[in-house]
Amino acid sequence: MSGIIPTREQIDELHRKCAQSEAAYDLIHTHCEIIATITRQLIHRQNELFMRRDTLPHDALERTGNYAVIAGKQMGGEQPADEPAPVPATDGVIGGMIPTRIIDEELATLGALLHDIGTYSVLKDDGSHGEQLTFDGPRYVEHGLIGYELLLNEGYDESIAEFARNHTGCGLTKEDVIAQHLPLPPADYVPRNLEQEVVMVADKYHSKSVPPKFLTAASYARKAARFGADNEQRWIELVRKYGEPDVPALAKQYDMRLV
Repeated sequence: MSGIIPTREQIDELHRKCAQSEAAYDLIHTHCEIIATITRQLIHRQNELFMRRDTLPHDALERTGNYAVIAGKQMGGEQPADEPAPVPATDGVIGGMIPTRIIDEELATLGALLHDIGTYSVLKDDGSHGEQLTFDGPRYVEHGLIGYELLLNEGYDESIAEFARNHTGCGLTKEDVIAQHLPLPPADYVPRNLEQEVVMVADKYHSKSVPPKFLTAASYARKAARFGADNEQRWIELVRKYGEPDVPALAKQYDMRLV
């Protein structure tokens, strides 16, 4: 590492610096705070499963590659009444697969707080004159790369800047960029480690729409399907891997709508 690993105070200062209005700060910074919360919940679940990997009952595990899938509620389905989940919910998160290692909660939290820093640059109406916030739809997909370059220019470490670059969709590949004619240099914009991947997953459960909203795993699956069956399947596998957070409880906590 050769760059800055920021403090929470420095991250807030950068959001304030980039925000064109208090409305823009409230929308984007609050979204990042929410994604940081979901990120920590997913990581607590993952790390608990890892720590308990040698004590879980063998009949509760379905071996798949390098992971062990925990039997329990599947996306959009219900746990049978006579078959209790082998591991109770962790911070509201159910299901999930045992990871290959402990996930760095602090690094992922910092990344979550900065992953959408580039979205200030793709606002069409930024609220600086009291108008309602809107995003520049055709340019919105550029926000990850914009954020990455912004963080590097601010002197942030590559390990932090990559959270902005590599969180779009369910893992934006070079093939996706070309096939969808996206305004990005043809390249892979996919997570490079578990920390980046868990932030990408957490990001799908909350939208910066105006007004903002939470999405269930099933709701996002329908959204992902608009970009093809392969994209939908990627999301389903990510939910299977990380489990499902208690999105209704989060929506109630933040007093936001749930779809």
